[in-house]
Amino acid sequence: MRTTKRENKSGTVRYLHLAHNEWDPVKGRAVPKVLFTFGREDELDRDAIRRLVASLSRLLEPDQALEANAAPGLEFTGSVPFGGAYVLDHLSLQLEISCFAVVPRSLRAGNYRS
Repeated sequence: MRTTKRENKSGTVRYLHLAHNEWDPVKGRAVPKVLFTFGREDELDRDAIRRLVASLSRLLEPDQALEANAAPGLEFTGSVPFGGAYVLDHLSLQLEISCFAVVPRSLRAGNYRS
């Protein structure tokens, strides 16, 4: 993200841009290139930003998307796919519903061994 400031009669206005650096061989240094302008900071559409982030996150693997959206200081250590049967088993335990198929106690939630 890159911010630019502009002075006008009512004060300072800040604009937000999505940018990345490109190498300029003539200047011999990296030059920022604006990819998209989000507009004025005080008029920012945060819902549009959330939709953009969600859309871009779909291009990543699930662990990469979680890592990219994690709060600073948190570390993503991994995930394990359990599937629908695991979810249904936990729901039945939480809701105390026993109408699902009978599962041996050794295979019930919390007793899985790797």
